[in-house]
Amino acid sequence: MNGLWKAAIATTALIAVALTGCASGGSDDTADDVRELVVGAADPVPDLTPGRQSNVYGLMMSVFSPLTFIDVEGELEYVAAESVESDDKVTWTITLRPDWTFHDGTPVTAQDYVDSWNAVALGTNAFANSGQLASIVGYTDLNPAEGEPTTDEMSGLQVVDDHVFTVTLTHADSQFPVQLSQAQTAFYPMPQSAFDDLAAYGKKPIGNGPLALTTEWVEGEPLVAERFDDYKGTESTVDKITWVPYSDRLTAYTDALAGNLDLSAVPATRALQVSSDFDEENIYSFSAPGMNFLGIPYWDDRFSDIRVRQAISMAIDRDAINEAIYGGLNKPATAWTPAVMPGNPDGVCGKYCEYDPDAAAALLQEAGGFDGELTIHFPGGAGHEDLFNAIANSLRQNLGIEAVARPSVGWAEFGEARNTQTLDGPFFSRWGALYPSQQSTLRAMFSSAPVCKNCGGALSPDVDAALTQADLTGGEDGTAYGQVQKILAQNFPIVPLFDESYNYVTSDRIEKLTASGVGEPILTEIVLTDD
Repeated sequence: MNGLWKAAIATTALIAVALTGCASGGSDDTADDVRELVVGAADPVPDLTPGRQSNVYGLMMSVFSPLTFIDVEGELEYVAAESVESDDKVTWTITLRPDWTFHDGTPVTAQDYVDSWNAVALGTNAFANSGQLASIVGYTDLNPAEGEPTTDEMSGLQVVDDHVFTVTLTHADSQFPVQLSQAQTAFYPMPQSAFDDLAAYGKKPIGNGPLALTTEWVEGEPLVAERFDDYKGTESTVDKITWVPYSDRLTAYTDALAGNLDLSAVPATRALQVSSDFDEENIYSFSAPGMNFLGIPYWDDRFSDIRVRQAISMAIDRDAINEAIYGGLNKPATAWTPAVMPGNPDGVCGKYCEYDPDAAAALLQEAGGFDGELTIHFPGGAGHEDLFNAIANSLRQNLGIEAVARPSVGWAEFGEARNTQTLDGPFFSRWGALYPSQQSTLRAMFSSAPVCKNCGGALSPDVDAALTQADLTGGEDGTAYGQVQKILAQNFPIVPLFDESYNYVTSDRIEKLTASGVGEPILTEIVLTDD
């Protein structure tokens, strides 16, 4: 496990939690027995429909239960699904656990899943998480390149009976059961009542999870969820959660420091001082399935020689930068996917991800040197200045070239320049996986149809072929994707920088904070002290 202090596997959260004694919902306990959390969160987009929501995962995982779940050890568990099986890894049969109900008392059926997935996939509904369903046969019919869709149902979904349905994919994919896990919210079910008015449903969604919302979303107002007594899964350790909106992480962290909150994400600006602000036992560092890179403008001939790219990598002192900027909380990368991924081939980058300034300078000279200024581009206003200035300093000092870090005006300008290949130097590149499989990062960054355009360097047909083979033959252990990374090591398209971590502080009233394999702390499993 990775992390400076208490380590587990995690990803993103803008959360802060406080305990108060309030009345329980759906419980016969007295007020003194109520186990309540007050969670400070970034105000979500004004629609809590799971297919649209991407920034309040703690709430989503409390109100909904996924078909599968990736635990803190990276192991696959079944939650709402009893099984997910396939003979050919193309057509999958999903069998639901019996007797599960939504919070409105209606049974959770196979038809609910099929109808929910079709609604999320339908292009005219414009669900933000629609792309999570793109590998299902018929998805393109609901999202035609031109004109309006002529159907609202994916042909790859078929209901067998109340508890069984089949999913046919466009290609063999061994990772499909992993893709059904907790952060892929497009796969969550909605009850039939949701389809009568999706906009209204988004204000107060009815889920199938351990807690049920008792208030609806109003901008700037708290959201409350209470224990659902008829939940068939693992019982929640808390009776009630109130999510209170915060404008930013720093405000929540400051409240935690003042004793007003019991759990807060650590903002990047406090990474260096968190160990001074809080005792060691109140600091948690969770390894994340997110990773950042130094992208390479493969359209610029100055970077076409692999030795130039390798020299740049070897000239970066990742350990020193990690300590100076991240307080040692991140991990210098040794592969093209985070170490937290099952089967990750740690060390596949070899000596080229190790700091060796003399070897880097010699390698660059062997490649014929570097002409002109080397400009490193990154999106301005996102807190990346210190990182890329440090990288520019490393290259300037160790390679003897004029290297400068230059921010864009913002994300839009940076993204446009990257997508149109007008950047004239290395650049910020990153991927944060929603499911902990090497497949997520490798396909998003390095396939012939990347989700992150131009992020993974020059595309390679060998990588595509290896990915297809890994999708076919791989399992939950992820080892099949090691061959893909061996090819990346041979090609060295971009420079791996850091495996990310997500860091939290707690008050003494939280005894144990548990994270899942996708990083959000599991709010319904927080262990409270007995005070």
